[in-house]
Amino acid sequence: MNKAFVKESDHDEDDDLPDPPALPAGVKNYMTTGGYRALHDELMHLMNTERPDVVQTVSWAASNGDRSENGDYIYGKKRLREIDRRIRFLTRRLAAAEVVDPALQPNRDQVFFGATVQYCDSQGQETTVTIVGVDEADPLAGRISWVSPVARALIKAHEGDTVTLRTPAGVQELDILAVTYPDA
Repeated sequence: MNKAFVKESDHDEDDDLPDPPALPAGVKNYMTTGGYRALHDELMHLMNTERPDVVQTVSWAASNGDRSENGDYIYGKKRLREIDRRIRFLTRRLAAAEVVDPALQPNRDQVFFGATVQYCDSQGQETTVTIVGVDEADPLAGRISWVSPVARALIKAHEGDTVTLRTPAGVQELDILAVTYPDA
């Protein structure tokens, strides 16, 4: 069929990827030094290694002729859009980052950004979490965002305090067992 009679969009349906976690309005993008370094390293890898490789593959695939049925070309263009989108995102996030070094925290018995907190819930289950930036959060690894409900309940509390965590599932009491920070 002639392409003149086929309606095609410039973007694939897969190109509508969900947006990365957004920051609440009016707050700074706090980030640990390790988190900043990881995002910066990812940006440099994308710009200096991955993007040039994909551009080379797309260029090679385009030189092979018919692009409409060329898998290397189609996948390469899609991957290039994904890489460019991630580069734009990382550039914006790193430019707005407020880097905080938790090792420099003077009040080491109180919970602030970057603290590792061990707490016990009302069922007696002990949990250890580290409070990090939105872009560094990995709940399964015990790294929670500072804007999460648990972190908001813990921040500014002292070792030995009991804090109240309010969630849609109900109210829960958390006993803070230990607060630690990385060494300088």
